[in-house]
Amino acid sequence: MSGLAFSGASVDGPLYERVTELAREAPPFLNRVVADWSTYGLALFAVLMLTVWWTARSREPAAMARALAAPAIVALVYLLDTGLKSVFTESRPCRTLTGAFTLEACPGPYDWSFPSNHAVVAAAAATALWAVDRRIGAIAAVAALAMAASRVWVGVHYPHDAAAGLLIGVLLAWPLVRMAGRAAPLVEGLRGTRWRAYVATR
Repeated sequence: MSGLAFSGASVDGPLYERVTELAREAPPFLNRVVADWSTYGLALFAVLMLTVWWTARSREPAAMARALAAPAIVALVYLLDTGLKSVFTESRPCRTLTGAFTLEACPGPYDWSFPSNHAVVAAAAATALWAVDRRIGAIAAVAALAMAASRVWVGVHYPHDAAAGLLIGVLLAWPLVRMAGRAAPLVEGLRGTRWRAYVATR
């Protein structure tokens, strides 16, 4: 099935070029930090999910249910986002605007740009974390914004790819998070079994 062949350059191509020009002129140390974050930063969200699972053991069953569901929610949102990419089939800006500076190698011609998978995953994770622990969720929200911005800075996404990715991640994850809370009776049941140590502190 052919996609919509969405042309992102007409949306904010000039803004993308201004951002990547800033990256060209930025200190190498800053670019190294941003590039490393862009590549490896999603690992932070996995650490935060482990943290909220651990702390949710002393919380109400609904909080634990959401904490346990968080990885599955993020994985499902990622799959849904991958489907969206195949609908819009937007070429990467580093392929359309060939003179732009990039810190990362440009992805392949069929690795579509809209929306940003990294931004979607980060926003979905932040949403799931926020529903369990507001403080950790706030950290995750800042990290999600930083992840989205980094994808533009390294040159592999238009700004609208990153912004839409954040919005899509939240919109897809939130109803799933709400549904996960309904599994509280299952968590309550687990707290009376040999699995108690994984879902309760005592």
